Amino acid sequence: MLLTLSLIWGGSYILIKKSLIVFSPVQVACLRLGISCIVFSPVFFYLLPSIDWSKLKYLIVVGLTGTGFPAFLFPIAQTEISSSLAGVLSSLSPLFTLVLGVLFFGMAVQRSKIIGVILGLMGAVLLIGFGAIAGIKGNLWYGVFIIIGCFSYATSTNMVKAKLQEVSSFIISAIAFFITGIPCIFYLFSTDILNVIQVHEYGWKSLGAVALLSLAGTVLATILFFKLVQVSNPVFASLVSYLIPLVAVLFGLLDGEAITILHFLGMFLILSGVYWSRGK
Repeated sequence: MLLTLSLIWGGSYILIKKSLIVFSPVQVACLRLGISCIVFSPVFFYLLPSIDWSKLKYLIVVGLTGTGFPAFLFPIAQTEISSSLAGVLSSLSPLFTLVLGVLFFGMAVQRSKIIGVILGLMGAVLLIGFGAIAGIKGNLWYGVFIIIGCFSYATSTNMVKAKLQEVSSFIISAIAFFITGIPCIFYLFSTDILNVIQVHEYGWKSLGAVALLSLAGTVLATILFFKLVQVSNPVFASLVSYLIPLVAVLFGLLDGEAITILHFLGMFLILSGVYWSRGK
């Protein structure tokens, strides 16, 4: 599951990049969530009688933080930064999972974990603060949207382990897609997105990229990740971030993106932080 998630999520950043050729960040997010909702709706209605509604508030939090907010934050970031840089910064997720776990979910504090958090944040600061000097193009401060998205993922991960351990990953996913996807579908119908798809030279190609992003990067990956959290632990599940930046950088290279030494230095610091944060 860990390897499969790494390949799927590592490739998501290049799909977002291709989607943004035609659509706005909000449209990319709404298409992603809307398609996921439609595809998963039969599962939602099938599982409806077995949902434990006493856990609804936790399911809503997980839906918004694990699916809803990041779907908007990452496309916004990638209007100014490359898919490679987005993939590298996303590896902060396990560090934030640790921080929130310690602060709010009773996770034990260890010196190695503190060292890990410091190393990871140093890597992020290096990439955002000094990237322009090293030749990384774009408004690098948009990387902050990736960092907020990582905090959002970390909240969802800890909540699943602490409050939804016994709930089926299919039920968690069904609720997440339903509560985030329905408003997005209504929004899309209020725009001229159908005309854009038909008129724009790359309309159908970008729609295909969003569809693949939805089916693989959202539906399949979300089910796998929630299941991985349940059968392991939040920090281990977040170690998918070890491989995501490597996959994202590889796809970026194949798509002609410029990769600098700072990408690898930042990746080294962040992944060193992830390694130390595992504890003993």
